[in-house]
Amino acid sequence: MGYYPILLDMAGRPCVVIGGGSVAERKVEGLLDVGANVSIISPGLTSKLASLVSQGTVRHIARQYRAGDLDGHDLAFVATNDREVNETVSREGREGGAWVNVADDPDHCDFIVPSVLRRGDLVVAVATGGSSPALSRAIREELEGHFTEDYATLAEIVAEVRRELKERSLAPGAEAWQKALNGDLRRLVRDGKEEEAKTYLLKRLGAEI
Repeated sequence: MGYYPILLDMAGRPCVVIGGGSVAERKVEGLLDVGANVSIISPGLTSKLASLVSQGTVRHIARQYRAGDLDGHDLAFVATNDREVNETVSREGREGGAWVNVADDPDHCDFIVPSVLRRGDLVVAVATGGSSPALSRAIREELEGHFTEDYATLAEIVAEVRRELKERSLAPGAEAWQKALNGDLRRLVRDGKEEEAKTYLLKRLGAEI
C-alpha cells in the first residue's frame, strides 16, 4: 500500500481513541498536543488518562466500543489487542467516512502515524509504511542528534523573514532560499545571535535593511 505523506490541522477536530492503556495514552497525548477534541472509549484507563478525564481535558465513555461510536468523529485511533474490534472499527470507518488508525495493524489502517521529531514549528516525520515502527523510531532518534533544539529558533526566524518579505511584496525563489539557508545562518542561530541571523537572512534574500 502506498501512503501519501500529509500534515493535518487537528485543532478542534473531533477524534476518538478506543482503548485505555499505555498505547492509547500516547495517542491521546499526541492529539492533545495539536489541539484536537478527544474522546476515549474504554472500560478502564491508565492513571494519566483518568487524570485528564477528571480535569475535563478529554471525554470518557466508560464501556466497550459499540457500533455507531464513530459517528461525529473525523479520525479514530484503535489501541486494543482485540482483532475483532480492530476489524469492526475499520469497516465502520470506511462505511461512514471516518479515517481509522489501528495500532500495529496496518491492514486495517486508512492512515499510519509516523515517528515524529518536533523542533518548534519544524516537524520531521519518519515512516516505513507501517511495516516497521521500530525502524522508524530508530531513525528518528538518530535525527534528534542532527536537528538540535536551535532548529526551533531557526524555524521562527525563517517564518518572521518570510512574513516580512511578503509585507514588502518580495518573493525570492526557491534557489535564493536554498542558498540563504546555509551553514553561516545556522551558526549564528546556534550561537544565540538571533537578530544577526535575521538580518543576514534578509540580506541574502535581497531585502534592504
